[in-house]
Amino acid sequence: MRYILLLVLGLVIGAGAAIYFLGVPSAKATPGTRVTAPAPGGDPPGTVVVSISNSFFDGLLGTVFRDLGQPTFKLAELDGQTGSANFERVAFQGGCTNSVTLAADENNVKTQVQFAGDKISAPLVFNGTYNVLGNCTQFKGWAQTTIQLSFDQPSQTLYGRVNVDGVNLEGVNPLANNFVTVFVRTAIDSKVNPIQFLRPQQIQLLIPVQASGGSVKATVKEVHSDVQDGSLRLHITYDFSGTKGQAPQG
Repeated sequence: MRYILLLVLGLVIGAGAAIYFLGVPSAKATPGTRVTAPAPGGDPPGTVVVSISNSFFDGLLGTVFRDLGQPTFKLAELDGQTGSANFERVAFQGGCTNSVTLAADENNVKTQVQFAGDKISAPLVFNGTYNVLGNCTQFKGWAQTTIQLSFDQPSQTLYGRVNVDGVNLEGVNPLANNFVTVFVRTAIDSKVNPIQFLRPQQIQLLIPVQASGGSVKATVKEVHSDVQDGSLRLHITYDFSGTKGQAPQG
């Protein structure tokens, strides 16, 4: 009983210390408004529907791991980019890289994007090292994440935000668990978010109408989405405007 009480006390103290040294992970604001489901009555005129399957992201991630190597997020890099005081109290010592590296798979868990249950989920397999109170801790595990889409109409950009729902660690001392968990959450949030899924040049349209001596420009008015088992459907609604003059040559 005494051992259990000491263990619980140690975990509580460890959680408090982790927040002190690393700070509460601060979420970067994602531009735009949250993408919601289409209206029940159907899509308005000027809407196109783009379907993206699980297999698309399987091929994309497979290429990243095969041709580019495993993505690595280093705390030292985060410090310089964010200027956040949250990172200034963290020691960085030689031999302990203070980094999180994404892996393709480990122990029957695979890094992938899944479309199911009306949501976008993405288990992320990782490993890394972190200096916990002068001790270099090696860790591995996987994070369960969900992805929320948002659309910024002025910049014509579709963004995604990775939200870490849980971190599963393997072989980490319980007293270091809270430090590593906060570190992994902070690294993913600060380095990954926000993701630019679609940029203006990928979704805007300029359609030449040579017979009328002009062109039609299509800008995105709004984006909605729905998730079916195995696929994500983006409902992209356009506003059209015509411009007289020399039509662009195709």
